[in-house]
Amino acid sequence: MDPRVANLKNVTDCESFAVNARERGAPDLADQARKRGIQIRAEVYGATSAVERECLSAVYAYEEVLSAKKGKRQPASRTWQMIKRLGIVPAVERVVTKREVSTGFTALAEMGLMEFAFEAVILRYPGSFSSEATAISRDRLDAK
Repeated sequence: MDPRVANLKNVTDCESFAVNARERGAPDLADQARKRGIQIRAEVYGATSAVERECLSAVYAYEEVLSAKKGKRQPASRTWQMIKRLGIVPAVERVVTKREVSTGFTALAEMGLMEFAFEAVILRYPGSFSSEATAISRDRLDAK
């Protein structure tokens, strides 16, 4: 990550940096700033472990995709409701083990942000999830 991006401390600065970088013809820096903003949001939420932080980053990445499509800030309302009801790791497990592929997975794939998909997080932390969720995640990512 570019040191200028790594030194960004809040989401607003990340968003401003991304806009300026894109306007100046540096889309790679804009993408880094967007990802840094996602990291900051996850850190602020209060994750208690690396797996929780990455799961939260996945939700925030999905919100970024939704917001880009809508042209304004768009929360992942149903996902947040499930997280509040079940907890972050169980919510991710539930989303992935549904029969149908989530809209988040599809949206992140379309935007080239597969590293933020819940399935990618599960494969990075297989010990935190069921063998069923791990197998489904592997199959979905192999199919992409």
